[in-house]
Amino acid sequence: MEQDLSRGLLAFLDASPTCYHAVEELTKELLGNGYQQLWESRPWRLAEGGSYFVVRGDSTLAAFRVPCRDFRGFMLAAGHSDSPAFKIREAAEVASPGNCTRLSVEPYGGMIMRSWLDRPLSAAGRVMVREDGGIRSRLVNVDRDLLIIPSVAIHMDREVNKGTALKANTDMLPLLGGAGEPGRFRRLIAESAGVPEDGVLSTELFLYPRTPGVLMGIDGEFIAAPRLDDLQCVFGCFRGFLAAEAGASVPVLCVFNNEEVGSGTRQGADSTFLTDVLERISDSLGRSAEEHHAALANSFLVSADNAHALHPAHPEYGDPQESPVLNGGVVIKYNANQRYTTDAVSAAVFGQICAEEGVPVQRYSNRADLPGGSTLGNISSAHLSVPTVDIGLPQLAMHSACEVAGVRDTEALVKAMTAYYGKSLRTGPEGIEIL
Repeated sequence: MEQDLSRGLLAFLDASPTCYHAVEELTKELLGNGYQQLWESRPWRLAEGGSYFVVRGDSTLAAFRVPCRDFRGFMLAAGHSDSPAFKIREAAEVASPGNCTRLSVEPYGGMIMRSWLDRPLSAAGRVMVREDGGIRSRLVNVDRDLLIIPSVAIHMDREVNKGTALKANTDMLPLLGGAGEPGRFRRLIAESAGVPEDGVLSTELFLYPRTPGVLMGIDGEFIAAPRLDDLQCVFGCFRGFLAAEAGASVPVLCVFNNEEVGSGTRQGADSTFLTDVLERISDSLGRSAEEHHAALANSFLVSADNAHALHPAHPEYGDPQESPVLNGGVVIKYNANQRYTTDAVSAAVFGQICAEEGVPVQRYSNRADLPGGSTLGNISSAHLSVPTVDIGLPQLAMHSACEVAGVRDTEALVKAMTAYYGKSLRTGPEGIEIL
């Protein structure tokens, strides 16, 4: 199982150079497994035993199954489809010294910029095109080694190994080619989209590393790949979602976009997308508002976003008691200031599910004097007030162009989420019962 999952994860990562492609890959697999696509702009007619999904903004997806009309609650999990990258501006081409043409880009999310230097890159994303009298979205991927961001030679910057500061507006513009006729990049994008140049109305394109994901380590125990944060968690939750047996609650997988820039978009975790989906499920099945609120009280959310593993060169950055390690299992994340939403209740519920399945669990807390990042849990729970646990898989080099994680941890997450999605909760004065 471990090798099959690793190959599947590598294939998913390689096929997902952007958030749009990641959701497209999930869409293909859902359709192949008999799921019906719903549209927000059309009425929903759900049936007992039905399997469904809906997409917003080409980059956010919610999939769910209806076990029965009188379901107890919702067993939810959320990850995110986006990763830090360089976004290519609309007016992309920049005539540059040295008889060169570069592309104008700006950082999306908090990235390790130096990791993007001196490696083959390309461009992918979506374009809006004029088609059949309307406006359509079309995915593009210039599937070849197209671009590179060259570093300055050490002979010209003798301080480079002491930590030279990089400026996004000068140092990080990728080299497209020699000086030539303007507009060639846009023509290339139109060609990749299969439309005339004047058919491209607007673009949302990103650079991506051409380096494919690989298994490595003396025993093949590590995976090195772009976009492990957070597509490794998305992959693990998705596999668990598909494999889970039917329970008394509605299993829901939500994959949001724009987590890396704060989630404050119509397709982010700070939108109404998840609450819209849950309300429409209840409405379509004829449940009253009172019954819907009772179902929410018997619901649970797993916020799945990767965690920092203890760094072998710099263990001092980790908490000495709560720093997870690669291949040590699923990580439950804690923060006293609620940047992670895990509390005693949610940790106990998720921890018990993992213990019953023999899934190893680790804990992560930031070193007390170092602020950490936030994730989907606290943002989602502001709209959907259900017990929430923040989890992840341990990794090194988070937000680098190439990240490192443990092979066995993917299997641990799949096993945990397969069990989780088959459960339901009963909440009352006596506490919480896992059924």
